[in-house]
This record gives sequence, C-alpha cells and structure tokens, in this order.
Amino acid sequence: MTTVDRGFAPLAPPRAAPSVAPRRERGLWRDAWYRLTRNRAAVVGLVFVVLLLLIALFASALAPYSFDRQDLDSTDLAPSGAHLMGTDGLGRDLLSRMMYGSRISLAVALVDVAIVLLVGVPLGLIAGFFGRWIDTLIMRTVDILLAFPSLLLVIVVITYLRAVLDQGEGPLLGVLGSLDKASGGLLGVFVALGLVSWLTVARLVRGQVLSLKEKEFVEAARMVGATNVRVMTRHLLPNSLAPIIVAATFGIPLAIAAEAGLSFLGLGVRPPYPSWGILIAEGLRNMRAFPHELVFPAVILAITLICFNFLGDGLRDALDPKLRVD
Repeated sequence: MTTVDRGFAPLAPPRAAPSVAPRRERGLWRDAWYRLTRNRAAVVGLVFVVLLLLIALFASALAPYSFDRQDLDSTDLAPSGAHLMGTDGLGRDLLSRMMYGSRISLAVALVDVAIVLLVGVPLGLIAGFFGRWIDTLIMRTVDILLAFPSLLLVIVVITYLRAVLDQGEGPLLGVLGSLDKASGGLLGVFVALGLVSWLTVARLVRGQVLSLKEKEFVEAARMVGATNVRVMTRHLLPNSLAPIIVAATFGIPLAIAAEAGLSFLGLGVRPPYPSWGILIAEGLRNMRAFPHELVFPAVILAITLICFNFLGDGLRDALDPKLRVD
C-alpha cells in the first residue's frame, strides 16, 4: 500500500523563550548616585568642590608664593605671567592668598558641619523620640536662640570672646587664648557660628523622628526587645540621613558666606592670615584704581557658593524617594 504525500510539512518544535537575566535592583545610595551623576549642574558643583578641597589641602605646594610674602617694588600690579591675579597694595600675590584663603573658608565650613552633626542631630533625635519635657526643654531653647537675629548674636559673641581671650587671665583662658592665636582668631568664629548653625537641623531631625517613630518597623524593633538607643541609632537615624545630608550641604555655603562677611567687618580671621572676606574688604578700598583686587576674590566666592548650592540641589533631588528610578 502506497502512501500519498499531501504536502504537509512536519510541525517545527516550539522555540524556547529567550532567557532574560533578572534585573539587578539598585539600592538607595547607588540609585541616588546614579541620579546625581545625571544632574549636570550638580556634577559641575561636585567637580568644583573637589578641586577646591585639593587646592586647600595642597596650597603650600600649589601656591607660587607664600601668602605673606611682600614685594614693595611690585605693588598693585595687574594680572601678568608672574602674578596671574595681580598683586595687592603690599606686593603680595593675590592667587597665593586666594589659595591659602580657601583653607580658612573650608575650615570654618567643616567645623560648622561637625557642630551640626554632633549637636543638632543628637538633640533633634532625642527631642523627637522621647518627647514630653525633654522635647519641650530642647525646642524652647531652640526657639529662644532663633528669636535673636543671628548676625547680631554672632557679632556680640565674637566681640565678647575676643575681649576675654585677649586678656588671658587664668590657665583656662590662657589655653583658649593660645588656641585662638594659633587658629588666626577663628576660635570666636567657631563658637559663634556653632551657637546658631545647629538650630534648624535639630528641628528638622525632630520632625523626621516624629513622623517615623510610630511606623511598623519601629514597633517591630521594640517587639523583639531593641533598646531605645538601638532604635534611635539603627532605625530612626539611618532613615533620617537623607534630609540631614542635604541640610549639611546647604549649610556649608552659609558658613562660608558668614565667615567672609565677618572677615569683611574685621571680626573674622586676623591678619596676616588671608581670607576671602579680607581680600574683598582690601580690594573694595582700591576698587576704582585696581579693580582686579576686588573682582577676583568676589567672583571666586560667588562661584563657590553657587557650586555648593548646585550640589545641594542635586543631593536633595537624588535622595528624594519619590523621584527614585526603577
């Protein structure tokens, strides 16, 4: 018996579905870094900040001259090959003084951030977690300090401390006076800015803790026997880091501007140590005849503040969970 070919082709075996590798999900910090690098303004600000930190750290090696080197035969020179930013009225190289002045500005900013992290964050955490009379005591203290005009309070504190430290009566005041002289007169600036810089961060952290301490993960930690200290340090504080980092980043340009303003008024670093505020004050007196003495420090200060604000804006957007990239 013969078979008849009806023209039907054999069915092809089904194709296997292409294997798709599981997508690796980014964590909070990796996702924040990814979004930060996509923000051009924030990247520019970050690059400038890193460059400024390197200049401040290696100013003694990068600066063409010492910040206090005087050449009375080369006073008030315009920018040239020997002096890229010109010289001041005493023949000192402006570029070198700008480089050394970055140390002063960043030192004040870092001390200000350290005070915020060591004072404002713990007090806000304690006030929000324990509440009751502890919260009332801390927050009323914050309200009293915020009631004073911050600039006036800083000026009064610096003036008083300088008058006391210059006398140096007693062993404690003698040691503090020596520290003040070694820092170029910045001890009073550190204390004065430390009185007002932590207030806003303390209120911010308190608000974060109040919104988090009744969440399910905190209740679960308490159910398994976690102590109050463990709940605060291992659960509440990590979940409040994003606004703390943003607030600290925005606080840096405020501290730099405050130090420059105080130095401009003669209440900041003491000569011969350079500061951007002192350079602006000295350049203002010669603005008509030698404008470069004012333009360069003013422009560098403005660019620094703008770049820190760019970086702060970028961090705020990158750490916002509502904008997280899937």
